[in-house]
Amino acid sequence: MGEGKKKRRVSLMYILGGGILKEDFFLKHTRMFVLVAFLLFFYISNRYTCTLKVREIEHLQEQLKDVKYQALLTSASLTGNTRPSQVEELVKRRGLEIERAKTPPYKLRK
Repeated sequence: MGEGKKKRRVSLMYILGGGILKEDFFLKHTRMFVLVAFLLFFYISNRYTCTLKVREIEHLQEQLKDVKYQALLTSASLTGNTRPSQVEELVKRRGLEIERAKTPPYKLRK
């Protein structure tokens, strides 16, 4: 066997007890393990944040669709109510004494 190296049997209690962290490999690469743990934490938090943003965007797109539909309905209703025939009918129903002009409008020139 090698000089100064002891053969240890790796058991579950040895790993869970933290004895494995005293091994040369782990002592030499501690900084790398800390960096990898930090990057994993950063990756998970970034992914979670992105998922929340995507859900919010989808929710806002649904609201936008509803508002556009509502605007289209309102516009169609107003367009229908401003037709000359509709205006005349509304004037008759309300009993107003307004008549439609008999002569067409004309333009004034400068």
